[in-house]
Amino acid sequence: MKVLKRVLKWITGAILVLLLVAFLVGFIAYWRSTNACDRTTAPTSPMKAIVYCDYGVANLKLEEIEKPLPNDDQILVRVRAASVNPYDWHFVEGTPYVMRAMGVGLRKPKDTHLGVDFAGTVEAVGKNVTQFKPGDEVFGGKGGAFAEYVCPRAAGSVALKPPSVTFEQAASVNIAGITALQAVRDKGKVQPGQTVLINGASGGVGTFAVQIAKSFGADVTGVCSTRNIDLVRSLGADHVVDYTKEDFTKSDQKYDVILDNVANHSLTDCRRVLKPNGVYVLIGGGGADEQGLLGGLAKALKAALLTNFVSQKMGMMMADPSNKDLTLLADMMQSGKLKPVIDRTYKLEQVPDAIRYVEQGHARGKVVITVD
Repeated sequence: MKVLKRVLKWITGAILVLLLVAFLVGFIAYWRSTNACDRTTAPTSPMKAIVYCDYGVANLKLEEIEKPLPNDDQILVRVRAASVNPYDWHFVEGTPYVMRAMGVGLRKPKDTHLGVDFAGTVEAVGKNVTQFKPGDEVFGGKGGAFAEYVCPRAAGSVALKPPSVTFEQAASVNIAGITALQAVRDKGKVQPGQTVLINGASGGVGTFAVQIAKSFGADVTGVCSTRNIDLVRSLGADHVVDYTKEDFTKSDQKYDVILDNVANHSLTDCRRVLKPNGVYVLIGGGGADEQGLLGGLAKALKAALLTNFVSQKMGMMMADPSNKDLTLLADMMQSGKLKPVIDRTYKLEQVPDAIRYVEQGHARGKVVITVD
């Protein structure tokens, strides 16, 4: 008995020591977490860009930074337009907080540049680049897109802009369009004649998903608010559910695929209207006020666990940047099968206002930044 008590005492002491060490390591890491804002020098070749040295929309600033130079495999793009995604405000706020521990920056953001989606004109190319030339109009994704110039890899997420598409429309496509395409085609595996429900059909991903699912021959139901019913119908939805008057999870209708951009219903409720072999794809991670420590990851973990015990497939998806998929979306826009929906446009210096608007969660389609 004495030996057991001694062992328990040592185990308890060891646990307390480990917890103390973990706290000290975390404390030191937190206060050592910083960025290059305090070490900046005057740029020799300046350009305007949005920079944030601390978390929070109030810390977004329009400043002059060094204009990038393309390496051998990159292109220099003069940005004409960019767009805002929930992805951006996640980084602005550093939420869910687990992101900070995963490398985004514990106390301050490590990468002080913001924005991903862009469209613009190629001004220079690296010596290994053959698929683009100066003067080409392109669109795609590259970190730091809220700026006058970006340098994406030529083989990365960048494609030629269709002539019939404006820079503003093209800038809205990268994250939302690729997410919608991969959700419908790869995760949902939508087939002609299947029933597809899109929760959050009037948002950035939703407006693309409705059109893409229809192009795949699906019978599409869009869920949105009263003010967006006509918009969702105009995109091709066969049926529209007004969530202010009706709860789709209490309907008798069953769906082959549910694309959930909002995550405002439980997995159990969603399973109720999903066919026995249906597919549930979680895309949205909840609103800005629902992030906390894990945000949408908590529901994603539940879905990943639940799918092992039910006949339905359930899980979360993250878009995979793809030059091939961007080109496909460009072809769809050029042929008229896909049309970006733009809610509002802001100027580069108004990015904080644009972020605040997107954080509210009620944008119709995409919010675009024009760069003069």
